[in-house]
Amino acid sequence: MTDTSSAPNTPPRHGTGAAVQASLARRRRKQIALQACGIGAISIAFLMLFILVASLVSSGYQAFTQTHVTLDVFVDPEEVREERLPRGGFDDVLAASLARMLPDVDTSDRATLRQVERILSNGAQFALRDMVVADPSLIGQTIEITVPVSDPYDQLNKGLIDRETPEENRRLKDEEIAYFDALKESGAISKPFNFGLFTNADSRFPELAGLKGALVGSFWALLTCFVISFPLGIGAAIYLEEFAPKNRVSDFIEVNINNLAAVPSVVFGLLALSVFIGWFGLPRSAPFVGGLTLALMTMPTIIIATRAALKSVPPSIREAALGLGASRQQVVFQHVLPLAMPGILTGTIIGLAQALGETAPLLLIGMNAFITSAASSPFDSATALPTQIFIWADSPERGFVSRTSAAILVLLGFLVTMNAIAIFLRQRFERKW
Repeated sequence: MTDTSSAPNTPPRHGTGAAVQASLARRRRKQIALQACGIGAISIAFLMLFILVASLVSSGYQAFTQTHVTLDVFVDPEEVREERLPRGGFDDVLAASLARMLPDVDTSDRATLRQVERILSNGAQFALRDMVVADPSLIGQTIEITVPVSDPYDQLNKGLIDRETPEENRRLKDEEIAYFDALKESGAISKPFNFGLFTNADSRFPELAGLKGALVGSFWALLTCFVISFPLGIGAAIYLEEFAPKNRVSDFIEVNINNLAAVPSVVFGLLALSVFIGWFGLPRSAPFVGGLTLALMTMPTIIIATRAALKSVPPSIREAALGLGASRQQVVFQHVLPLAMPGILTGTIIGLAQALGETAPLLLIGMNAFITSAASSPFDSATALPTQIFIWADSPERGFVSRTSAAILVLLGFLVTMNAIAIFLRQRFERKW
């Protein structure tokens, strides 16, 4: 007797199989389209990044070299006298020495000497002055000195001034270009690496302007930011995550910390202007005030990153330590915190990198002043890298265009380095549970 319940399953109908195959084909097409959109989005992002970096490099690489002229200078005792130092006719001495290197130049013509003198940077006379002040025995001797040329001649040597432009529309006249060509043919012109971009402070003359003041100011501001935000941020995160009772107050604090992380930076600048400078009377344009402002901005990021790192430590670590008789404080500070420290450091470095690139709050507290020296303490007036870029971008001189792009490249270099350190620390010390 045959049991009908054991009969083989009926094969699926032809229409059902075709529908399943059509559904699979549609899903594959959608998957391929989604992958193509993702690859296209990444390609566009890399293309935009390449265009940005390429435009900065194409306009900023010129600032990493500087045109110099080497000349033999006779320190004329009639112009420079030891009893009058540091005063003296150093500009006249340089102009006369440079004129003697040029053919068919009347060294007795005052107007011609002034025209020749414009080849040299305004800082050339101060470089000669410092040498003579340091060694007065140089008076009456002939010394070799290498100094920068002025910005128009630097632009000419770098090919940024078109010689074919009509003379009335050029920064340099034909006669001035002829003077420079004569110096170049004599071998007096060189174009070495521009160390002054990093060793000089700001100047109104592009050929003398550097980033030293901005670098030192950024260092003091970031140091102040780190010293304040790192311990306070970690302490607040430990309390909220490990010790604070879970109630409406802690929930309210947590929501506001998350909101502070999204507040525009200009709001923190206004807060610093009214509180730190207006109420507390702290010095304007000081890196200390900038560091306080950046600390307020960075602290929510550090708190969020620290709490996430603490949460990533498995509960079994806490339970094992408590089971062995450790107190709650010992569990947190001797077991949980060391294991979470790689993630905490990563979040801190990323927060500091973000603070390094902030401009609006520093502008509001006055860190965009014209400062010609590097700050020796966090309470001295200074600029920072972002505000120095802002100052140079607003300058009308042609030489500051390339220096602005160069300063942006330097800032991007610091940001990439800090993020690379964060990635290295995360991969080096990351634990997989």
